[in-house]
Amino acid sequence: QVHLVESGGGLVQPGGSLRLSCIASGSLFSTYVMNWYRQAPGKQRELVAHISSGGSTNYADSVQGRFTISRDNDKNTVYLQMNSLKPEDTAVYYCNANWNVLGYWGQGTQVTVSS
Repeated sequence: QVHLVESGGGLVQPGGSLRLSCIASGSLFSTYVMNWYRQAPGKQRELVAHISSGGSTNYADSVQGRFTISRDNDKNTVYLQMNSLKPEDTAVYYCNANWNVLGYWGQGTQVTVSS
């Protein structure tokens, strides 16, 4: 079992920045494949960013160049740095871990981009 706890969401003006954090349980964090997803009201959950156990990253086209995913294996933490935020980035952001053929989810953190 892997437990995930997100933090760092909030209200920010368009053009602003936020950094989300996700702390994972377990001693094998370095082997987890980590993802950030988001779900806006009335829409399906979508993959935003991915980081492999080796540190390779991928991003959704809509956030490419604005968001950066990273991980600190010593702290069992994955981050999502979000810059140049837009109103359409408003959503609940979820941390996801894939390990041992199973997927695990955090409770989500709300990000609202509005003036």
